[in-house]
Amino acid sequence: MGTDLKSVTPNQTQLGWIGTGVMGRSMCGHLIAAGYQVSIYTRTPSKAADLVKAGASLVGSPKEVAACSDIVFSIVGFPEDVEAVLLGEQGALAGSSPGTILVDMTTSRPSLAERIATEASKKGVFAIDAPVSGGDTGAKNAALSIMLGGDTGAVATIQPLLELMGKTIVHQGGPGRGQHTKMVNQTLIASGMIAVCEALLYATKAGLDLETVLKSVSSGAAGSWSLNNLAPRMIQNDFDPGFFVEHFIKDMKIALEEAAAMNLSLPGLALAHQLYQAVAAQGHAKDGTQALILALAKLNQIGWQTR
Repeated sequence: MGTDLKSVTPNQTQLGWIGTGVMGRSMCGHLIAAGYQVSIYTRTPSKAADLVKAGASLVGSPKEVAACSDIVFSIVGFPEDVEAVLLGEQGALAGSSPGTILVDMTTSRPSLAERIATEASKKGVFAIDAPVSGGDTGAKNAALSIMLGGDTGAVATIQPLLELMGKTIVHQGGPGRGQHTKMVNQTLIASGMIAVCEALLYATKAGLDLETVLKSVSSGAAGSWSLNNLAPRMIQNDFDPGFFVEHFIKDMKIALEEAAAMNLSLPGLALAHQLYQAVAAQGHAKDGTQALILALAKLNQIGWQTR
């Protein structure tokens, strides 16, 4: 199969989806709700049960997904997963026909995005890197920020699909540019998360009511997405993952490696990376990034979960 790079509609465009985790499940659901026929591959079929009930079809490999799709989206965990589902023997590229568009929405290495685009072009296939920001809430509400790298025509073709999943959709340039932009995003978040946690610990030690404090600080100059969305979860001892600690550690490691390659020193990011390593070491790798409060509370001998 293969799209003509002109029009994408539910009646004539077959979609594929690889990865049904915390965010991917909701994102794929928006496409199905819009009337698209979607073929899905996931390592854990039970996570796609609601999507199948809504009309999606399960297939046995990423290669099979691509073989019956014009446009294939993937959002998996780590760069090695991206490489496997796109470039592996049973990967999506192996099942793609000329004109197919592969859209990887995983946060991954810019260099890998460039390699995927190079390999795809040899088959007349378009590869776009399109990492997202907004967490589980943004995915559920179709309010993600989507950062794109790749062919201009292919990006324009998938625009109607991206609009079903996100509100801020920006083409950053050629292959890998979307991933580089996501590294900027993660660098901004990393130090900001330290600030949110330290502020809540200060308020706790000062004997302030945390929810009342948030009313004062969240709408002023100190306001941020993390403060508005994750601080309330910290206060409520809700550490369910909107974005896994282990995935954030992966992202920061990629950003630090890219920075080192550019002879760039980012001490704030390095500190955040070390603190999140402590969070993982304390058994919270599968929790949400708001679990950073637990590591910093332990450092200060504050029993956060028993507050």
